[in-house]
Amino acid sequence: MLGEFKPVEFDRYGRRRRRGLPRWLVLLLLGLAVGVAGVIYVQEQLLPPRLSYDASTRLRQAYEQADAERQRLAAELAEAQRQRDAAQAERKTLADQLAASRQSVEQLRADVAALVAALPPDPRGGAVAVRAGRFRAGSGTLAYEVLLTRDAAGGRALAGQMQLAVAGRNERGVETTVTLPPVAVSIGTHHSVSGEAALPSGFAPQQVTVRVTDGPGGALLGSRVLYVR
Repeated sequence: MLGEFKPVEFDRYGRRRRRGLPRWLVLLLLGLAVGVAGVIYVQEQLLPPRLSYDASTRLRQAYEQADAERQRLAAELAEAQRQRDAAQAERKTLADQLAASRQSVEQLRADVAALVAALPPDPRGGAVAVRAGRFRAGSGTLAYEVLLTRDAAGGRALAGQMQLAVAGRNERGVETTVTLPPVAVSIGTHHSVSGEAALPSGFAPQQVTVRVTDGPGGALLGSRVLYVR
């Protein structure tokens, strides 16, 4: 009724059975140790050596300097591009103005040619026609404007000289003629000559003879007498 009793072993030295670490824990620790050793090996043997604090500081400073230089170069590049764009815009503006100026010059030449054609002809004719002249005397000087023309369609300009012979009365009332220094001219289809010359003290000019020659003492190309107004 009470069942059977099993004998109990008696250890007279009183020792207890020790239990070891679980196998899974041993494997875990072993894996951690292997992983740490692998990381250390890779860092020491395969990867570049780790930088010291001073080396890291120098590297950071070099990077900051390089970045600052990059930013400076980028700013200079932007400024250069801005100046290039401004120069291109200015060049286009100048080109437009030049085209407009050329058009205005052509129109002005056409207007001048029309005005010259409308002037009365030189009654004396000649290779060079003295088409018009205006003379003004004052304060011992003679201001003059003379327009010379010639038939030179498609030809080269004619080089010569113009000389003015001014007739009038001197300070004693005697009629006399004052010859002014010659002026070099280059006549294409038309040429306007203007200037101012000194007259003798007390001289009162009345009329001017315009003479055009092909050079000093050369052949007469045109001549006309005009009045001083």
